[in-house]
Amino acid sequence: MKANVSKRLLAMLLCGAMAASLTACGGSGNGGSTGTGGDAASTSGDVIELQIGFENSISEPIGQGIEKWAELLEEASGGTMTITPYPDSQLGSKNELIDSMMLGEPVCTLADGAFYADYGVPDFGIVFGPFLFDSWDECWTLIESDWYADQCAQLEQQGLKILTSDWKYGARHTLTVSPVNSVEDLAGMKIRVPNNQIQSYGFDVLGAVSTGMDLGDVYQALQTKTIDGAENPIATLYGRKLHEVAKYLILDGHVLNFTTWVCSADWFNSLTEEQQNWLIETGNEAGLYNNEVLDQQEQDYLQQMKDEGVTVVEPTEEVLQGFKDKAQSFYDMGDTFGWSDGLYETVCEAMGKQA
Repeated sequence: MKANVSKRLLAMLLCGAMAASLTACGGSGNGGSTGTGGDAASTSGDVIELQIGFENSISEPIGQGIEKWAELLEEASGGTMTITPYPDSQLGSKNELIDSMMLGEPVCTLADGAFYADYGVPDFGIVFGPFLFDSWDECWTLIESDWYADQCAQLEQQGLKILTSDWKYGARHTLTVSPVNSVEDLAGMKIRVPNNQIQSYGFDVLGAVSTGMDLGDVYQALQTKTIDGAENPIATLYGRKLHEVAKYLILDGHVLNFTTWVCSADWFNSLTEEQQNWLIETGNEAGLYNNEVLDQQEQDYLQQMKDEGVTVVEPTEEVLQGFKDKAQSFYDMGDTFGWSDGLYETVCEAMGKQA
């Protein structure tokens, strides 16, 4: 507990120092601004800096995407807006960063619907439900839908602004310390998931015992067999070197994980409309770059994992159907998550899928 408090305090002090710096040079994340054109929107030539903290390595596709975003934003803004990346949880955990945003700090992080469900928009959590999407096209159709726009608007009312949603994080697979060849093999296994209710229940319905944990703690937990496995896209599993301590990977693709970058709504609303557009448009462009890098590198990462001794299972359609059948009970738990009536059917319709 003391370590968590210290880490949280460090993150808040760093963010506070950043806010003070911006105020001193004429730009700030003014929490009282609700329009376009607050203090941070100064057009006097002062540089506005956004700190982006995330759990992943800078060498992963997502890290390369952030570097591209920084480059594009600096170019679009003529050097008046900059992004500083902080990989490897240097600014604290995802939840700590989101808490900082709620205070109006000029920070941004990668987050998903499962986290947003815990921050006052329960229906958003369904996008992280197991085996919801059958293809990436369904993801992109959904983020362009009226339903998705309404979820983003509700989140903004809670103090969080989604900047961009067209980033692939990757298909999430399961890496374990002992073989998993079917959904039945997950029974009783302790599988690390991010710290949110949706992903916990999403693995529990498959028969596993979900264990919420920060990504930075997973390597040691696998090494000491405190947990039996972890789930994430191939790029992240390899980037965090988790395959060194867990040698079995099943390509179940239980979540097609598109991801979003989120910041303080108050801070965003303190920018001018032009600055807001620069931030969003370059974020979307960087997302497309990230997706290209991810697609190119995933197969290379997978081959390297095999070369380094990982046993990879590519499940048959029959085996995958077993996972999907087991997962279906998740969508009967709407009352547990506080979902709107008929949410599953609504979302399937929004993405052009038969419920």
